[in-house]
Amino acid sequence: MTRLLLIDDDIQMTGLLAEYLKKDGFDVTVHNSAMTGLACLRQNSFDLLILDVMMPLMDGITLLREIRHSNGIPVIMLTARGDDLDKVVGLELGADDYVAKPCLPRELTARIKAILRRVQHQQQYTELQCGELNIRSSSRTVYLQKQKIELTGAEFSILYLLAQKAGQIISKAELSEQALGKPLSSFDRSIDVHISHIRQKLGPRPEGQQWITAVRGKGYQFIYSAFS
Repeated sequence: MTRLLLIDDDIQMTGLLAEYLKKDGFDVTVHNSAMTGLACLRQNSFDLLILDVMMPLMDGITLLREIRHSNGIPVIMLTARGDDLDKVVGLELGADDYVAKPCLPRELTARIKAILRRVQHQQQYTELQCGELNIRSSSRTVYLQKQKIELTGAEFSILYLLAQKAGQIISKAELSEQALGKPLSSFDRSIDVHISHIRQKLGPRPEGQQWITAVRGKGYQFIYSAFS
């Protein structure tokens, strides 16, 4: 059974969400404070974390920053409707997706299932070798010159899809659909933010070029070629 951890200080809402998610077949653990939720995550294994942004004492952004020091668990952020700053900061820190509050339980369930399908699908493959860059989908890990590169779940999914189709230009809409499991909405900058993060973590190729280039008006392209 898929194990979910829900951290949100709204006791009534978490109770309702947990009840709905359990009826949908998930094993749900709820914590109404960031500190107890963090302690639980450190002591137990979960498949996905649902994390509220606005919490007292320690907010969700601070908690996510702490989690990402040692844990690559997929994370869905719950943000105030229309609060784009929280969404961008969350994505920069490694959130995989976000849902605006108050959220419909069906929408949250759909986002959860999309992320889990993406993770399961990628685990069916073995690895890609692009020069000094090694992408292992079975363990969802990346190594560059034998040094492990820490990527979030969303970052890994985007990099893997681009590397699979090296040389092809992939639109942001396709990246959102296939790598993140959601349609690209108007003014959605999540793909750009994730790719910016990937570039920072990988650094340039030995000859100085970026691993991923932007093609104006068309999308992104992983430019490695075994013959280049």
